[in-house]
Parts: sequence; C-alpha cells; structure tokens
Amino acid sequence: MERVGVIGFGLMGAGIAEVSARAGLDVVVVDADQAAVDRGRSRLEASLRRAEAKGKLTGTADEVLARITPATDLDALADRQLVVEAIVEDEAAKVDLFRTLDKTLTDDQAILASNTSSIPIMKLGVVTQRPENVLGIHFFNPVPVLKLVELVPSLLTAPETTERSRTFVQDRLGKQAIDCQDRAGFVVNALLIPFILSAIRMYESGFASAEDIDQGLVLGAAHPQGPLALADLIGLDTTKAVAESLYEEFKEPLYAAPPLLQRMVDAGLLGRKSGRGFYTY
Repeated sequence: MERVGVIGFGLMGAGIAEVSARAGLDVVVVDADQAAVDRGRSRLEASLRRAEAKGKLTGTADEVLARITPATDLDALADRQLVVEAIVEDEAAKVDLFRTLDKTLTDDQAILASNTSSIPIMKLGVVTQRPENVLGIHFFNPVPVLKLVELVPSLLTAPETTERSRTFVQDRLGKQAIDCQDRAGFVVNALLIPFILSAIRMYESGFASAEDIDQGLVLGAAHPQGPLALADLIGLDTTKAVAESLYEEFKEPLYAAPPLLQRMVDAGLLGRKSGRGFYTY
C-alpha cells in the first residue's frame, strides 16, 4: 500500500497525513475549500518543523511535505489504495461522504476507512457497493505521538481488509493496533467518555473546581492529564457528539451529556480549538 488519501485537514486529518508521509507514503489530503486546506497545511508544516528541530524526523520537513498533495476535490483520491475519512463527527455527513467516495475510487480493492470516534461502521459500509472493504481505523490525538490505533470491522468487513489494515498500521506506520467490535465508542471512548462526563458533572455540581478535579487525577492517579483538560484537548463538541452516539446505542445514563457540556458547546466554548473551554488558552 503506497497511495493513501485523507479526507479532512483538521487536527486529526493533518496528523494522519503527517504520519503517513513520514512513513514514505504518497498522500493526498482533501478538504472542502482552499482556506481549510491552507490552515491544515500550515498546521502540518508547523508540526513537521518542530519534529525536525528536535531531531525526531527521518529526512527533512520539506522532503515529507513533498509527499503530501492538498486538494479540494474528491476526484483527487480516485487512484488511492486506502482512504481515511477524518471529517466532523456527524453521522449524516459521514454517510453522505462514503456514498460519494465509493463511486470515486477506481480500485475495487481500495479500503474505505473512517477515523470516527463512535459512529457504527456498519452504517457507513452499507451505503457503499463494497462494505467488505469498509472499516474503522481510529487514530488518537496527537496522531504523531500516540501509538494506539483501533481497528473496527463491521459484520460485513472481510477479514482480509482487517489484516491489510493491520499491516498498514503496524508495519508501515509503526503504530500498535487493537481489535474492537463495531459498537459505539469502540474500546477507548466507551471507557473514557463516561469518565470525562463524570468529571464534568462533578464540576457542574460545585463539588470541586476544574483545577482540583484535574490535579486530583494527575497527582493521585498518575494520569498524564486531568479529565477536564483532556476534554478541552479532544474538543467539547467532539466529546458531546461521542456521548450522544454512546447514549443512542446503549441508553445508559452514564453516557448522557451533562447540561453544562451542552451549553458550552452551544456557546462555542469548545476547548483548545476555540481558545476557551474549562480553561482559557
């Protein structure tokens, strides 16, 4: 597998493009308009320059950038052997994209993957003519740093597709893959999101300050980051979207988004991406 496509040039898309290009792959990244492409390329270049300055890059940043072709048209992905979707965590948007992408790729064996945090892969696979080639390949933020990738086949995904994806993730990208069933939240978010929501409820009730909640988990449980700071890093809109997917699937109260989270998202207080969430950046 040498030709990789990424759809979405946001934080996750830029990270997936970066690790793929650093592995020597030919990468095409598509976003909706030129402004989004420019922002994504700036983010990616800054990351590569930092890695180069720290001596963590094989070759130069310019050499890695030369392997990445930005575009605003899905037709640029026609010859890709693997495409990873990394757009907004919205089921309708992803379903529509997979329906279109299926008609765009010319290789019948091309893998269509989603970086979704929680949306069932089956819902994406069944709108294509190749559900056996559709699965979840879920990276974690920041992609160049975190080693874990969740592989999520649906009931219709061919075992060969999963194994080809495992080879790509582990042998080409140097990540560690774990297998997950096609259930909302997969492994990590099914455990992590209720934990974050519990911290938000604790803060919302006035039980403790954001700083004390986070310090308690960092200093008392050896977490590298507190749950509220982590929610800011993930993005409160994404946290809310994943919580809603989990609640829709399981109807468990622990997955329900607290009112404070909903109001913060309504107010545009999304965490690091907006400059303010539980903390100010």
